Amino acid sequence: MADMRAFREAVDDWAAGGPDGPARDLAARLGVRTAVLLEGPSDLAAVEALAARRGRDLAAEGVCVTPMGGAMSVGRYTGLLGPPGLGLRLTGLSDEREQPFYDRALARAGAPGSGFFVCVADLEDELIRALGTERIEEVLRSEGDLRSWQTFVRQPAQHGRPRQRQLRRFLGTKKGRKIRYGRLLVEALAPEEVPAPLDDLLAAL
Repeated sequence: MADMRAFREAVDDWAAGGPDGPARDLAARLGVRTAVLLEGPSDLAAVEALAARRGRDLAAEGVCVTPMGGAMSVGRYTGLLGPPGLGLRLTGLSDEREQPFYDRALARAGAPGSGFFVCVADLEDELIRALGTERIEEVLRSEGDLRSWQTFVRQPAQHGRPRQRQLRRFLGTKKGRKIRYGRLLVEALAPEEVPAPLDDLLAAL
């Protein structure tokens, strides 16, 4: 049976210059109505983790959560998935510094930009600020990463840097770590601590 992952892969292939037929066929078969555009796979992990916590099955609701491989791809994906392409409702997350770029891409695609929710720096930063560094260190401890973290902060390049920036850098130092902690940090949040952009996105779906 076709699933949303297959649709996402078909869209990625289309975005890379492949045929549009597989994506169009899967969109119809799966009843896709909304595309959630995110920068990368760590954002995907966070959105899926919050949806699971809230008992939501986004795929069954016709929602495809799509990491674009970077903000610079938003023009391509809004064209393929929005009114010029599959005609899906578009929503997602953007970083504050990238918001004008998103606004222009959405305008070119003839899609409303009101469904996009803005993070000050990025979603990772929102999660770090929501939890606080001490609680994140407890998550690192429970995952067996505390020693690696303590070694990292002793590096000369990290001296004098704010703890929050050190954490953001640490999460990106090992392949797959950002994705894993995208899920783990969301799971560590109390319901009232979910950052507003992420909370508002889920509420709008």
